[in-house]
Amino acid sequence: MIWTIFLLAQAVLLYLILTHRSRSKSDPPLDKGIIPWLGHALEFGKDASKFLNRMKQKHGDIFTVRVAGRYVTVLLDPHSYDTVLNDSDSLDFTRYAQVLMERIFNLRLPHHHPAKAKAMTKKHFLGMNLSALNSTMSRHLQASLKAEMPPNQKDWKEERLFNLSYSLLFKAGYLTLFGGEQNNNNSTDPSSIYEEYKKFDGLLTKMARGTLKPEEKRTVQSVRQRLWELLAPAGLTEDTGLSPWLYAYRQLLQEEGADDETQKKAVLMQLWATQGNVGPAAFWLLGYLLTNPEALTAVKRELSGISPMETSETSLLDRPVNTPVFDSVLEETLRLTAAPFITREVVQEKTLHMADGQEYMLRKGDRLCLFPFNSPQMDPEIHHEPLKYKYDRFLNEDGSVKRDFYKGGRRLKYYTMPWGAGTNGCVGKQFAINTIRKFVYLVLTNYDLELCDPNAHMPEVNASRYGFGMLQPEGDLLVRYKPRNTR
Repeated sequence: MIWTIFLLAQAVLLYLILTHRSRSKSDPPLDKGIIPWLGHALEFGKDASKFLNRMKQKHGDIFTVRVAGRYVTVLLDPHSYDTVLNDSDSLDFTRYAQVLMERIFNLRLPHHHPAKAKAMTKKHFLGMNLSALNSTMSRHLQASLKAEMPPNQKDWKEERLFNLSYSLLFKAGYLTLFGGEQNNNNSTDPSSIYEEYKKFDGLLTKMARGTLKPEEKRTVQSVRQRLWELLAPAGLTEDTGLSPWLYAYRQLLQEEGADDETQKKAVLMQLWATQGNVGPAAFWLLGYLLTNPEALTAVKRELSGISPMETSETSLLDRPVNTPVFDSVLEETLRLTAAPFITREVVQEKTLHMADGQEYMLRKGDRLCLFPFNSPQMDPEIHHEPLKYKYDRFLNEDGSVKRDFYKGGRRLKYYTMPWGAGTNGCVGKQFAINTIRKFVYLVLTNYDLELCDPNAHMPEVNASRYGFGMLQPEGDLLVRYKPRNTR
């Protein structure tokens, strides 16, 4: 027993010697926390926004914290973001992405070429191919709405808004990008996919952080396996009506030597990447409108002014429609609820030149993180009363789009960053915006939608989702709806 205790003590001492770190003159402020190895991991994971605000008040716009044995430098000055976003030599995007791929999707792609995959994705989500996607999405959206909200329905129907928005957009998105038509090649019911996906998505942050409980690990293994089976046929053929993007993606995986099992895991990753944010974004947008009557009236007025020609099945998605009020509403919604981390691995020592003239050394092996939710999006110097929803925040007094925002007396390039930025910005941004606009238009012009409780307030956010794209609510809003002009 004495010998065992001695060995443990020696091991702990050796660990402390090997992992000891002190701040040098050129380093950002260092905050290791009081718990050995863990550092600030618990507080970071519980509510990253609150924790990083506390660190900013203590240290300023840049600081390094210890998180579960890793040192993470956090930069919160949007004037300095380009220094990070434009450097692909010292800072690497793919390494941390590979860590998350393995933790969440049990996926390894050792021969994957991100640049090639991105070029393929751009081909399918921009230009003429985007028009084809818009057309298909529009058709599936209308069909999903009619199935959920039959035109002959006379009585009010109650539903939770988050579930309604997420499920409808998920099913339409799945059919557009993964399932094609309900044909012999892939007859999987999107509802079955959605039910399993919800369980998976509910545990996603714990998978990413490696904090699953034993019973949750068993649930994840079961749900993953079920989703792999359900998604197995997706994208295998190039039949008419099926997604050319997914077929091209699977062809690329085959060229890179990925076997069938690996491809199924990669398709699940793409399912989350394409469907994990649009539904929650639509929920927040509709929720803010329903709880802010002035905003709802302004959006309805603008949408009612769109000509019938512009609101045909596809043209609201395909043609540039002038909707500055809706655009401001969407921008404000995303300012309040889009909270991804932008993460890089420091692969070689780098001097970070801040916009204020300060210089800091980034150490090889550390991780660098931007968190645009805290700054610029919730920065009171940039956005007055940042916690308050203002539907016209991104409109000038004359109704034109407002793009001039300032910090420290200097105009900002980045005043919101819901889609990321730089070379790793969201390729599907325009498709997502078109989809949300079309969904909101269809709901508000074809249905009466209102809160069951007129005095209801927006639910709080689930703070554990900070860093993983769109936030999700802690709770829901109960709404009721029926087709318009039905008595």
